[in-house]
Amino acid sequence: MKQFWTRLSGPAKIGLVLGIVGALLTVIGLFFGDFAPLTVRTVLLGILLGGGSWGVVSWAIAAAAADAAADAVADAGADAAADAGESEAEGNAPDQDP
Repeated sequence: MKQFWTRLSGPAKIGLVLGIVGALLTVIGLFFGDFAPLTVRTVLLGILLGGGSWGVVSWAIAAAAADAAADAVADAGADAAADAGESEAEGNAPDQDP
């Protein structure tokens, strides 16, 4: 199980944990609420729908945030490389102001 957990990416871990939390909250709501009759079918559907929706949505948000952070780092690196190239073309050392 530990090997499986270490192979997962950060967004996948977030989606899995929050999916389990969503499933637990759905089951707790079914036990203590009067929303639906308590049958095996309603419990399984609650786990599937509650856990699945929480898991997929949280995974999608975490994946989008990770992609945006990676793009921001890549853009900052490209900007720094472009600035260094301009200062070298002007004859200035990269650590000196033009």
